[in-house]
Parts: sequence; C-alpha cells; structure tokens
Amino acid sequence: MMMTMMMKLEFSCIFLSLALLVLLAPSAECRYESSTETQFPDLEKSYGSAKHQALKYKLAAIFSILAASFLGVSLPILGKKLPSLHPDNPIFFLVKSFAAGVILSTAFVHILPDAFASLASPALADTPWHNFPFAGFIAMLAAIGTMMVDTFATSYFERSHFGKAADEVLQPAAAAAGKGDEEMDTHEGHVHVHTHATHGHAHGSAHDSKSSQLTRHRIISQVLELGVVVHSVIIGVSLGASESPRTIKPLVAALTFHQLFEGIGLGGCISQAKFKSRKIVAMMAFFCLTTPVGIGVGMGMSSIYGEGKPSALIVEGSLNSASAGILTYMALVDLIAADYMNPIMLQNLKLQMGANLSLLLGSASMSLLATWA
Repeated sequence: MMMTMMMKLEFSCIFLSLALLVLLAPSAECRYESSTETQFPDLEKSYGSAKHQALKYKLAAIFSILAASFLGVSLPILGKKLPSLHPDNPIFFLVKSFAAGVILSTAFVHILPDAFASLASPALADTPWHNFPFAGFIAMLAAIGTMMVDTFATSYFERSHFGKAADEVLQPAAAAAGKGDEEMDTHEGHVHVHTHATHGHAHGSAHDSKSSQLTRHRIISQVLELGVVVHSVIIGVSLGASESPRTIKPLVAALTFHQLFEGIGLGGCISQAKFKSRKIVAMMAFFCLTTPVGIGVGMGMSSIYGEGKPSALIVEGSLNSASAGILTYMALVDLIAADYMNPIMLQNLKLQMGANLSLLLGSASMSLLATWA
C-alpha cells in the first residue's frame, strides 16, 4: 500500500511541476516577432529559418535523450544477469559509487547554481527575492522533507512487517507449546518443542533483517527517482521552449550524457530493490520518458512560455532548489553513506580506495558537463 502511495506522490509531483510551468510561466506580452511581420520581413525570414533549425535539434534531442536514458537505467538492471554486477559483488559497489558521484555533482554543480541564478535574477523584484537566499532555503527544506518521508516510510514498513512476522512466529510457537503440554509425559518431547521454537525465532530474525534491508532499497529507489524526474521535467520544458539553435545544440550532447549517468545511478538502486518485473518496467519508462515528454510540452507551449520572465524564473528556481535538496540527501545519506558503512566495504581496503576513486570520477565526469550545460 505504501509503495502505491509513493508512486502516486511521484506522479503528483510531476504533474504539479508541469502545471506550474504552464500556468505561471506564460507571458502576457505579445511576441516580438508577431509585431514585426510586416515591418521587418527579412528579420521574420531569418527567425523562421532559426526556428526550423531549432526544431530539428529538439527532435534529435528527444531521440538521443530517450536512448541514453534507456541505456543508462537498464544497464545495472540487466547486469544482474552477470555475476560481476551482482549487488553483493565488489564491482557493483564501484558502479554505485560512480553513480552516486554523478548524482551529487548534478545537485551541486548543475541544479543548485541554476536555482540561485533564477531566484537572484535582476528580473525579479528586490523584495523579497534579493533580500533572502531562497534557493538555499528551499533546498534545505526539501532535504529535510526527504529525510522525513524516508524515515516515516521506513518505520511504517518495519512496523507493518515486524507485526506480521511476530504473528507468524508466535502462532506456530503457541501451537507447539500447546502440543508440548499435551505431551508432558516424556522429557524428550518437551526438549523437541523448545528447540523447534528457538530455531524458528532465529530464522525469523534473519528473514526480518533481509526484508528490512529490501524495504530500504525500495524506498531509496522511489525517492531518488522523484528527485531525478522533477529536474528532468524542468530541463525538458526549458529546452523545448527555447527557440535559439545556439542554446539547444550544446544542450543535446550535454543532456544526453546527463541522462545516461543519472540512469546508471537510478538503475543501480532499482536493481537492489528487487521489484516485480511490471514495477521495474514502469519505473524505467517513467524515467526514460520524462525529459522527452518535457521537451514536447515545451515545444507545444513555446509560443506562450515566457522564458526569463519573473513568473517563469520563480517556478524554475523553486523546483530546481527542491530537486537539488532531494538529490543531495539521497546521494549523501542513502547512497554514499549506506554503501561506505557496509561491512563488505569496511573489511576491504582495496575496495574502499576503488570506491573513493570511482566516486571522484563520477563527480568529475558530471561536473565537466557543466561547461556546456
């Protein structure tokens, strides 16, 4: 039931993001080119050529980003068939460390600077936007909110599961105890009942530990996807609404690699969550389609999208700040800290060094893309 609620929350956040971008970003001003159609025919012709070229880049972006997203998110999931990419294999820790570095760099180098730039833009009024660091404040609240959702969801699952597990253990134990009372004639019968109950308790404890860990992986994968797709909606709409080929062209390559690396990080978490095949396909499709759909929405509303207008800057800055807070918490707490405190990692110095190097490489790779996007 809680998993269904998490999925509904993801869809609600995406639809809310799109609704805010559509409703608040449009500009009430008339478009410049419509007022110059008869006065500047050469300028109108040049604008039409640029618009046609921009459309080609947008279509190329849809297909390249879709392919890169699918490749990135599917590699760790399909890699479960390979022994070297099994979640308990040291190589998998290296892959996840690289992905965690990518996600952390996405939050700090790509999203958060854009959020500060949007909410501190000269186009916004001095009061209150220039008198308070709203980008950092919203990111902090988003990180705290993610921690609360993470904690509440985990505690809910543990209480629910342990309650059921206790009933499953106590009922056979009570039945065995009742049977033992009836067979009190021999000492051996009593010993047999006691041993069986103890064995059942030990088995139940091991099962509960694995189930609790699996629950954590499932929550992590869904909360992480929420943070990733919110940002993907924003960059998709922004690219789709842009009419400048010079702006779009470098973004195509940068966002393609961006989605590839993010997909690897998300796919690693999904593979550990051990969802059913239908749920895995749904999460993969949700991630792969978010940015292309965002581009399509941006293309459809390009005539009314007021890029650079105060309302658009506030919406984009606020959503980017929230996304940065979510990804920062997930990368540091649920990915890096969880893996680096794993007994497998703590007992292997070579694996620790390799994971640290992989983390730095992932961060550096994603940071390098900030040169273009």
